[in-house]
Amino acid sequence: MRALEAEHYVLDVKLKRDKVPSFDSYPFSLPVVRHLGTLELHPKVTFIVGENGSGKSTLLEGMAIAWGFNPEGGSKNFNFQTHASHSSLHECLLLVKSTKRARGGYFLRAESFFNVASEIDKLDIAEYYGGNSLHAQSHGESFFSLMTHRFSGNGFYILDEPEAALSPTRQLAALTRLHQLVQEGSQFVIATHSPILMAYPDAWIYQIGEDGLQRIAYEHTEHYLVTRDFLVNPKRRLADLLDP
Repeated sequence: MRALEAEHYVLDVKLKRDKVPSFDSYPFSLPVVRHLGTLELHPKVTFIVGENGSGKSTLLEGMAIAWGFNPEGGSKNFNFQTHASHSSLHECLLLVKSTKRARGGYFLRAESFFNVASEIDKLDIAEYYGGNSLHAQSHGESFFSLMTHRFSGNGFYILDEPEAALSPTRQLAALTRLHQLVQEGSQFVIATHSPILMAYPDAWIYQIGEDGLQRIAYEHTEHYLVTRDFLVNPKRRLADLLDP
């Protein structure tokens, strides 16, 4: 068994299978949950990838709530609810923590970021996010303000599809900021479709398939292969797709 004196905050995510009410009901029927035993996290960056509907967001949501984050996003200090849509998965997850304590953290989910921005305005704490209301900025600008001003070192961060708000250039800038935070002792778990983000060196990538989560090399991900094949010869690929 690994020593708990590690350089990261969460070592593993385990499914307490004896607590699962039924593997025939959602979300436990999802392959990513049904086949979950122990998910080992990278000390720095762990990516979860898979098709839409594969359960990436559901898994990250369960992890975030088990850590103590608000289901709709934010830090541990956020306690609001606009729509109770989260599953009961968190009740069956065990986060195996090291003895190292995180000094901060954040749960970002693209689909409810608007609600988080509204709560920030309500609490009048925009000063911690760059000084301007996130609603007064574009989606991409507001996310970058969050990452630049609110994220800090020695934190545990769970990000659900952060690229949804970012142009390719901004995704590259986000990688730079991510690296800064990792060097300052932060740990990330990220669900993404972005081949740019998941190229971060030395990260672990888990792909969701019918048999659950499998560790995979970046160059073997569908995201990398499809993007590479398209960019190598876009005319040919478009002809394959669009010609009758």
